Amino acid sequence: SAMSRNSRSDEKLTVHFINRHNEKLTAVAKEGDSLLDVVMHHNLSIDGFGACEGTLACSTCHIIFDKETFETLDTITDEELDMLDLAFGLTSTSRLGCQICLKKSLDGITVKIPKEVSDVRKAADAKEQL
Repeated sequence: SAMSRNSRSDEKLTVHFINRHNEKLTAVAKEGDSLLDVVMHHNLSIDGFGACEGTLACSTCHIIFDKETFETLDTITDEELDMLDLAFGLTSTSRLGCQICLKKSLDGITVKIPKEVSDVRKAADAKEQL
């Protein structure tokens, strides 16, 4: 609709993240920002989040949505699916934060950061330390 086209303003959207320590972090973001951008720009305390800086080369920005929100997200790409397969604690409503861009309908969402993070690039080192 014409209305939504004109509203690509600097309208502020609120996103809540539940981090690995179960703390609620709230950030204000712009429409079109990815959830990875939001975490990076606000220096939210989420360890190891977004190691590859959104190049779809890791699964550290794995986030979990509630079912209602998940169903409104854009379709997942094969590349994202491949990376999600490597994520720890995968759920049926998991996505990668670097692939989710904020839109008005997502204003006020709460997303959960899984307890475990897996970075494919660090996995090899971890095995050596065992």
